[in-house]
Amino acid sequence: MSRLNRLKLHFNLFWAAACLYSTYYYSFKLRLTHIKLAGFKSFVDPTVIPVPGQLVGVVGPNGCGKSNVIDAVRWVLGESSAKQLRGESMQDVIFSGSSGRKPVSRASVELIFDNSLGKAAGQWSQYAEIAVKRILQRAGDSSYYINNIHVRRRDVTDIFMGTGLGARAYAIIEQGMISRIIEARPEELRVFLEEAAGISKYKERRKETESRLSDTRENLLRVDDIRQELDKQIEKLAVQARVAAQYQDLQLQLKTTQSWLWLLRKYESENLRERCEKDILRLTNELEAETATLRESEKRLEEVRANHYSAGDALHDAQGDLYASNAEVAKLEQKVQYQHENRERLVHQIATHKGQYEQHIKNLEESKSNLAQIRIELADVQEHVVQCREQVQETKLNLPLAEEAFRTCQNRMTEIQRNLSQSEQGYQLEEAHRAYAVKTLQQLQARLERLKHEQMNLPQADLDKLSNAREDLAMTEEQLHQFQSELSELQALLPVAEQTKREADHALQNEMQQITRLEAQLHALKQVQNRLDQNKKLQDWLIKHQLENLPRLWQNIQIEPGWENAMESVLRERLNAIMLNDFSESQAWLNDAPPAQVVIANIQQTSALEISQHKIDLVPFHQKTSWKGSYTPALFDAWLSPVFTVEHCAEAWLIQPDLPEGVMVVCKEGHLFTRHSVSFHAQQSEMHGVLARQREIEQLQSDLDHKRAMLSQFTEAHVAADEMLEKQKSESMHMRSRVSEAQQHHHKLQLEVLKLSQLENQVVQRKEQLAQEIEEISAEMLAESEQRESSALNQSEYRAQVEVLREQMDDIAQERSDAENVLNSQREAVNQAEREIQSAEYAERTCISKISVIENSIKVTSENLTILQERLEELQLEQAELGEAPIQLDLQQALAIREEKEKALAMARDYLAELTNSLGVIEKERLISEQKLNPLRDKIGEMRLKEQAAQLSVAQFAEQLHAIDANEAELAATLKAGTKPGVLQAKIVQINEAITELGAVNLAALEELNTAQERQSYLDTQATDLNEAIATLENAIRRIDKETRERLQNTFDVVNRHMGEMFPTLFGGGHARLVLTGDEILDSGIQVIAQPPGKKNSSIHLLSGGEKALTALSLVFSLFQLNPAPFCLLDEVDAPLDDSNTVRFCELVKKMSQNTQFLFISHNKIAMEMAQQLIGVTMQESGVSRVVAVDMENAMRLSEEATV
Repeated sequence: MSRLNRLKLHFNLFWAAACLYSTYYYSFKLRLTHIKLAGFKSFVDPTVIPVPGQLVGVVGPNGCGKSNVIDAVRWVLGESSAKQLRGESMQDVIFSGSSGRKPVSRASVELIFDNSLGKAAGQWSQYAEIAVKRILQRAGDSSYYINNIHVRRRDVTDIFMGTGLGARAYAIIEQGMISRIIEARPEELRVFLEEAAGISKYKERRKETESRLSDTRENLLRVDDIRQELDKQIEKLAVQARVAAQYQDLQLQLKTTQSWLWLLRKYESENLRERCEKDILRLTNELEAETATLRESEKRLEEVRANHYSAGDALHDAQGDLYASNAEVAKLEQKVQYQHENRERLVHQIATHKGQYEQHIKNLEESKSNLAQIRIELADVQEHVVQCREQVQETKLNLPLAEEAFRTCQNRMTEIQRNLSQSEQGYQLEEAHRAYAVKTLQQLQARLERLKHEQMNLPQADLDKLSNAREDLAMTEEQLHQFQSELSELQALLPVAEQTKREADHALQNEMQQITRLEAQLHALKQVQNRLDQNKKLQDWLIKHQLENLPRLWQNIQIEPGWENAMESVLRERLNAIMLNDFSESQAWLNDAPPAQVVIANIQQTSALEISQHKIDLVPFHQKTSWKGSYTPALFDAWLSPVFTVEHCAEAWLIQPDLPEGVMVVCKEGHLFTRHSVSFHAQQSEMHGVLARQREIEQLQSDLDHKRAMLSQFTEAHVAADEMLEKQKSESMHMRSRVSEAQQHHHKLQLEVLKLSQLENQVVQRKEQLAQEIEEISAEMLAESEQRESSALNQSEYRAQVEVLREQMDDIAQERSDAENVLNSQREAVNQAEREIQSAEYAERTCISKISVIENSIKVTSENLTILQERLEELQLEQAELGEAPIQLDLQQALAIREEKEKALAMARDYLAELTNSLGVIEKERLISEQKLNPLRDKIGEMRLKEQAAQLSVAQFAEQLHAIDANEAELAATLKAGTKPGVLQAKIVQINEAITELGAVNLAALEELNTAQERQSYLDTQATDLNEAIATLENAIRRIDKETRERLQNTFDVVNRHMGEMFPTLFGGGHARLVLTGDEILDSGIQVIAQPPGKKNSSIHLLSGGEKALTALSLVFSLFQLNPAPFCLLDEVDAPLDDSNTVRFCELVKKMSQNTQFLFISHNKIAMEMAQQLIGVTMQESGVSRVVAVDMENAMRLSEEATV
């Protein structure tokens, strides 16, 4: 499918969707049943908020999290701005922890809707219940779900688009939003009107269409740029194709010359390798001789080094013996010092132990004296403990009697108090039942009256209008079928016209390609002809003598095909002769000879020479040629008169011996025969092929003229086919437009029939529903009346029981007080006796503890005396055993041995020094021999490197010759003897310079040229399609704007009328209206003009806060009357209103609740009274919100607390 057809299909689908949407939002009816929160702000625990009725109030003290419910609904409907949710980042909606709770990792909110009527949009209409959920992770991942199916955010907004519901829609009104609505800029107010008009999806589709239009225009600009660039590229490719042939010829010459050069280089490298092998052999022999001398020196060096190692070991052993002797002397000296220190230590320890022994004897006598005194104190304390225990036993005997008397009174009092509490609770419960029954009866009565009023005022279905609409629908269907049939016929003819245009395009392109090819060939041949005179010095000489623009001989010669080589062989350099009519300047030419060979011919008409004086039965050469001018120059006949022709060279060989002197015979190959010689023709000069090229140039010029004449015919055929195709497309487009208009009209009639049919069904269903509800309300009222009477009777019985129980309660309270006083006095006496016995027992335990400590001290002191006595005896024995005489003798012997070891060490050192000198001499001789080896090795290494380099060169040149598949034998045969590499290298440089002069060469130019021309044709077709697509999209935008403008204007008029009615209702008078700030309703703003009763204010900003709130409410409720949203959320919008305005506000909300659910937050008692159900929000745990059931009395109390 082409891009244009896809765009047309998108537009048709969009227009059908837009038409369906025009009635979609009027029939949209979803009912909110539950709100589920978990981890959202203060609702950390999974919480379910039921929304059972049309008017549901949310109450609770300030700061308990009521407004978080509104934020949750706004968030799940797609709000992406943290500021609108009263946070700094979107993660702020996740519960961040409290004093007793940890933060959670995610937040989720789910709205559950009742879709039993199947009014939801698109694929969701088949579900009886729709659950919209949003989940946000702490990491930032946000997910949307509809019935547990993962969807995009846009899918959620599409469900509620045009219903007044959404993240920023007018159905969600928060704290302070009322004042912001009325003080909003005109452009912001227009957004509410657009939402009420249901054009949100129109704007979205228009935005998509504009985006597609912008993309299409950008694509067209890119295509145009590419087409312009492609035209330039085609011109370049034509020039490059002509250069490519010259480049390939030069490359062939370069390849041959390069192959010869590589072959010569290979031969040189092989010779160098052989010389290097001989030098390596000679140097290797010298190296081996010098190496033998080195090995002899190394052998002597090893023998001396072995003796040196032995002497070193002997020196090491002598040093070890000396170290051992020194160690033994030091050890004996230390022993002598140790004995002296031990003797002093023992004297000090003996004195210390004697002092400790005397102190322990003194401490033992003091402890025995203290022990006897404490044992006397313990006997007195034990006697006092026995007396206290007897007193406690006497006191405890009277305590049980007092406790039993107090317990009896307490039990009787508890029983009476429990009975009293039960009676009071029963009385309060019956009072609540009676009050609830009275209130319920009032509500049921009001609802019954409202339903009866609605039953009487139900509209009647317009059956005549429905019948007329169905007839119009049938007629429109017939007309639509006719238009579609005609469109099919036109579309069937369209491929034929397109095929004709394609054939004409193909023929035109082929003809243009042939012309381009002929022009390229002609240009290339002309360039070759023009390069005949490329000698710069000769060209300067010709310019100097004004000969550069004169014609050349070959330009005026015509020759039979096949005889071009013969003409080149006969005339040779004269073929490029400069033709001149006058030789008057010949002296100047002689004085300034040309720098290169040049022929100047005088073509002045003279008497004709005799053509041939020879009688030969051959065809004269001048019969094969002709002159282009009006006359034939004499020199031309003179040059050709002695020349005859034969068809084949074999014939010339046969007649050669018989040829007269001065006669020449030439064959087609160009070989020239005389009586005494044969000249073989070859391609030796740049003049080769000049005549053949000239003939080809003339033929190409003729063909090119013919093709250009044919091009005009093909162009006319192409234009005619193009006009026919455009005509067919125009007729098809016109018919398609008629079909589209018929489809739209048919669709409108379908919608109207559907609308009328639904209205009829809704009226019937509503009548049945009202009858059923009236019957149910009557039954409920009867049940509530019976409940009210029963509660009143039970309440009187409970009141009598409470009076009797209160009298009994007073009597038993006095008895209980007396018994409690007696019990307290008995308990105090027992406690005093117990405190005295505790003091006596503590004194007893203290004395026993002291006795134990002193006895342990006596025992430890005795043990220490025994230990000290034993230690003194040991020290005195050790002191007697110490002596110095044997150790002094050992020390003298050790000193004599050390002196002998020192002499042996000196002798070992002298022998080692002598061997070290011998090693130095031999090592010097070895180094001299080794130094002679390195230069030889270096020379051998250099020769080996040269040999390897030569070997690599041989392999490299052989590989290069193999890479181009060159035969070395054939190359050697074709290579002239004595050719030097420098000559070949110079020739390669010359060829490379010629290639360089060609510049950059595109070898694939011809193929690229064909590809570029095909692409040019495709881009032309694509540009046409894009232009048609742009026209289609612009037409779609105009139609969308027209439909949007009409719908928005109708909505503006209806909302303006509703506001004119709603404003006096809320204010009890006055008037208000909406005005446009511009002429174009699509982009102009909306301004609110409101004047309460008795005021002539010029601006709405002069109103008070309450007046602004009522004005904003009148605007919002006017939008609701036009497009009632499924539900509306109000967050303390009644805060700035006084009681009288609140009453009018509540009456209006009750009236609107017939079509819309209201979930409102309020602290106002009057607003609470209008609620059918109340939901309480508390924060008993710090930072955690919970939902509780609330009755009216608790709601009033919460309201009073919030007010205080």
